[in-house]
Amino acid sequence: MSLHRLRTVIGIELRQRVRSVGWYVLLGIFAVILIGVLALSFASFALGNGGNEWFFSLVIMLVLLLVLLVSPTLSGSAVNGDRDAATLAPVQVTLVTTAEIVIGKFLAAWISGLAFLVVALPFLVIATAAGQLNPAVIATSLGILILEVGVVAAIGVGFSAVVARPIFSVASTYLVVAALTIGTLIAFGLGGLAFRTEQVSISRDIDWNALPEGCDPGLLNQGASCPTYDELPCIENRYTSEVPRFDRVWWVLTANPFVILADATPPTYVDGYPRDLFSQISYGVRTAQKAPQTETRFDGCVAPDIPPYETAQDQVAGTAPSWFIGLLVQLIIAGGLLAWGVARTRTPAKRLPPGTRIA
Repeated sequence: MSLHRLRTVIGIELRQRVRSVGWYVLLGIFAVILIGVLALSFASFALGNGGNEWFFSLVIMLVLLLVLLVSPTLSGSAVNGDRDAATLAPVQVTLVTTAEIVIGKFLAAWISGLAFLVVALPFLVIATAAGQLNPAVIATSLGILILEVGVVAAIGVGFSAVVARPIFSVASTYLVVAALTIGTLIAFGLGGLAFRTEQVSISRDIDWNALPEGCDPGLLNQGASCPTYDELPCIENRYTSEVPRFDRVWWVLTANPFVILADATPPTYVDGYPRDLFSQISYGVRTAQKAPQTETRFDGCVAPDIPPYETAQDQVAGTAPSWFIGLLVQLIIAGGLLAWGVARTRTPAKRLPPGTRIA
């Protein structure tokens, strides 16, 4: 693979995007949205400390959301769009190899997706300049965000090389992105409700039916025939119900891009509670790993034994991070589609879909 030819393919792709007015409109809309988020964040977090952490995490999540929404459109027609415009075949007869064409288009789509991060940089600098940001949070979140942008770009370019029609390759890219983001949430919710288990609730309380008529143990100076609270018998009640088992399907969320970003970022806690959006999402996913109790007990006849209060930081202690598994799954999907795309774009082709334009 020649770096010079690869740079040529990337340069052509980027110049085509830069000439598009719609590209600047998208970036402008994104900047306006960030200004709105910045104003709302300062207004919302003005009453307390730590607003810059929430703003920083919100901007990173917003960049990821917009990349997931826009990148399939930009990358999903990279190869078959050139084939329809009859500009792919002239490139294929040059010294540029098929792998260099597909990889070059993938890198160009990746760089284009990172333009949203460049637009967001001034806002991230504002949040960082406000202080109290953990450098590990900044470095990790930005690193994972850049990787996620590359994964979406690879999926789009891969489909554009595999599927003949641009509209179907863009739709296929959106379906995969939707499956990773919304589909994993739906599978997690429905799966947890489908895998239920029985939970027995045992309660022990005073048998108020044993209280003689006219007696009230809460009143003073009652007759000798009226028993006190300590003299009343206790009865035990059992109630069986079904509770969802989210601990059996939590792994579905590991492939979600937002969960990967949140779970990979080092959590930040203040007094045991999450200080940014990353930590809040990670807390929700980590606590889903814990199995529900199959038996709960309450004894109202004795002094309550109040267990020590557990903060969010205490509850996630002992749970395992899972972001690297989900990221590995995404990398396998993206790499597999790119490899498939190279194989489908290679010339001379033995077989082409009906209606495919060659030149």
